[in-house]
Amino acid sequence: MLFKQNCSLFRKLLAQKCLMMPGAYNGMAGRQCADNGFEALYISGAAVTASSGVPDIGMVTLDGFCKTIKDVALASGLPILADADTGFGEGEMCSKTVWEYFIHGASGLHIEDQVFPKRCGHLDGKELVPSDVMEKKIQIAKNASIQCSGGEFVICARTDARGTHGLDECIKRSKAYMDAGADMIFPEGLHTKEEMAVVAKELKSKNPNIYLLANMTEFGKTPYISLKEFEQMGYNCVIYPVSTLRIASKAIDGFLKQLKKDESQVNSVENMQTRKELYSTLGYTPGKEWYFPNSKKQ
Repeated sequence: MLFKQNCSLFRKLLAQKCLMMPGAYNGMAGRQCADNGFEALYISGAAVTASSGVPDIGMVTLDGFCKTIKDVALASGLPILADADTGFGEGEMCSKTVWEYFIHGASGLHIEDQVFPKRCGHLDGKELVPSDVMEKKIQIAKNASIQCSGGEFVICARTDARGTHGLDECIKRSKAYMDAGADMIFPEGLHTKEEMAVVAKELKSKNPNIYLLANMTEFGKTPYISLKEFEQMGYNCVIYPVSTLRIASKAIDGFLKQLKKDESQVNSVENMQTRKELYSTLGYTPGKEWYFPNSKKQ
């Protein structure tokens, strides 16, 4: 089964190098990422919700996320790490979420230790659940991974403790989540390159095989850091969660302003993807049969 194979492939890639994982918020973005040589993708809760026209405060349900995961997985054929917010509920729902994400094509997920309704990790005013509550969720999610994928589906634990309690609590919780069974740790909202390095050193000293994720979002708490620098620190992957959506949304807004002004699209045609380019991305040749899903990477 492709999805099970992608779980194993994802782990293999994480062990080989620091992966660049751009955000894919729909199937078309997934195809474009594959076209441009990326080997794994990230699905952001912020991007999924924004593309639905709502903010990142838990408004999109598990079913909504799963639809996006399936579209991106089938279109791209690539391993996917997907945002699962707070797990869509308590422990019982974390188990269901792992199963649903796996069935729909994800190779892993991350859950976070915020209370519901959650906030974007780079905003102030967040609140956290007690560490033992999060640890229980991780244990349940890990057991579900074993049941559905033989343990290959990656369980990533995100902690937002840096923004609420400081760096020491971030490290303390991360280590507790590792003990609870997390395969990967996502320390969210770190403020400096030095903090990123300190967290990586502390966690890798506890377990050299733990996967570490860095979030290179724009307009957030973390300064811009290169892939090479993250790799040197010991991170296994870097996500660019909302970058593709921001680029697309800005381009759409610019076009609409131009269309309103000119009452014609003629001055914007040069900035458009041509029909030929669109069909190429879709793997479609007019007049020839096209077989679903025709994934970019099969």
